[in-house]
Amino acid sequence: MAPTSTPQTPFGRVLTAMVTPFAADGALDLDGAQRLAAHLVDAGNDGLVVNGTTGESPTTTGAEKSDLVRAVLDAVGDRAHVIAGIGTNDTRSSIELARAAERAGAHGLLAVTPYYNRPPQEGLYQHFTAIADATGLPVMLYDIPGRSGVPINTETLVRLSAHPRIVANKDAKGDLGRASWAIARSGLAWYSGDDMLTLPLMSVGAIGLVSVVGHVVTPELRALVEAHTAGDVQKATEIHQRLLPVFTGMFRTQGVMTSKAALALQGLPGGPLRLPMIGLTDEETTQLKKDLAAGGVEL
Repeated sequence: MAPTSTPQTPFGRVLTAMVTPFAADGALDLDGAQRLAAHLVDAGNDGLVVNGTTGESPTTTGAEKSDLVRAVLDAVGDRAHVIAGIGTNDTRSSIELARAAERAGAHGLLAVTPYYNRPPQEGLYQHFTAIADATGLPVMLYDIPGRSGVPINTETLVRLSAHPRIVANKDAKGDLGRASWAIARSGLAWYSGDDMLTLPLMSVGAIGLVSVVGHVVTPELRALVEAHTAGDVQKATEIHQRLLPVFTGMFRTQGVMTSKAALALQGLPGGPLRLPMIGLTDEETTQLKKDLAAGGVEL
């Protein structure tokens, strides 16, 4: 049974985009994934996104993706939303992944903007609509033009919001003005996809976040979200400012690289990375330790 949700918070408020643990030989570590998922939910996550970019989805097979969804569901699916990343730059492949995620039991789908081939807005509309039509699962869009090369324009978001299964957007556009209009006009549940901008996005109507730094500071992120939701903006701002070194440090390089390094420092499952991602250098690890310590993270 999926955890409870509301139209305003279809996947809860605090979610972490979980890394995919690998064994020393590079194989999928399903036991480690279950232990990490339980740790993250115990820390205060309402949900987990698996098979996203932070989960190294470009390097995992379709079978591995389904196995990971099932393993995480077995570990935490009765108390947290498990959202499967299914986005590619090929609509047919995305539909196949979406259907496989549904068969595996996922509670929802995360569909990133097609990357590299830079489709026009009508292509984006048809792509996301086809995905939403393909299963009975609720869909969170993922707007990240810095990686995809093309934004989901406000008019397109408004059109897509009319689909009964397109219920949310993960915003990594970095444009508060455009976010303001899109939130007001679309009515989608808005999740911050940029940890540094979670508080500003909440000030214009976001309801929560899909985080990378949630691997190390979920309780603090939950406190920030709950403070702002309760109207205590001063407390939320104080938490935001305390976490600035963490927000900065976890993105000095690629987020999955720092996340797995931070997990290793805490003795948590993560393991190696698959190329083209690589481990941090000694110098980068030293800097990460400093950044995390400055943000109050105990290692």
